[in-house]
Amino acid sequence: MNSLKGKKALVTGGASGIGRAISLELSNMGADLIIHYHKSRELAESLAEQIRTSGGKADVVQADLSEEKGVQILADFIFERWNNLDVLINNAGDLVGRYRLEDVRMDFYRKVVAVNLDSNVLVTRAMIPLLKRSGCASIVNLASLAGRKGGHGGSIVYSMTKGAILTLTRALSVELAPYGIRVNAVAPGFILGSAFHAIHTSEESKQATIRDIPLKRAGTCEDVARAVAFLASEYDGFITGATLDINGGVYMA
Repeated sequence: MNSLKGKKALVTGGASGIGRAISLELSNMGADLIIHYHKSRELAESLAEQIRTSGGKADVVQADLSEEKGVQILADFIFERWNNLDVLINNAGDLVGRYRLEDVRMDFYRKVVAVNLDSNVLVTRAMIPLLKRSGCASIVNLASLAGRKGGHGGSIVYSMTKGAILTLTRALSVELAPYGIRVNAVAPGFILGSAFHAIHTSEESKQATIRDIPLKRAGTCEDVARAVAFLASEYDGFITGATLDINGGVYMA
């Protein structure tokens, strides 16, 4: 329960859905948190208050991570408060919308890439100085089963960015290994309780997807959070450059 006691952790998109579950799991393990949000101010502040009431430490920061000026706001906030960072969870991302490639406009394409890939790259780059000061830090990137299999109809750009996260994870793990920084990813499959499927997936599609899952159930945000916390808490461990699949057996089916 206390394997992250006193460790400093940043969770992007950490106020709702999978991000919220990750924030709570890390806090329960003793980490001090900075919870980033873009639009979910009330949810972020409520979550931070819940954590503080339970005896934990949490602060919140608003920023649009799809552009450099937003990431600079985030970085300034963190650098003013902490002199090192032990755990970085790159969770922020969104499908944005469903379009087949023949219908994809370049403004939509650029938005999806910015939200899912640029944000990850920019935040990680900004946090490297603080991560290096930790001496044994951990980065966990949120990829997706879509990055493995290509996703459902209309998610081609999103799937592309999540595939890129898998490659980024492997490449960055080598680049940052000399500094004791491990870089891993999780690739969630069908997870109920997240805004992603609440917004972008019909009830009929949800039930059809569940029927094809070997374990015959959807995943939960907590299923993902436990895996992320495991990778984060192994802050002096030997796992790096790996991706942990969380999909009930779909990828192997």
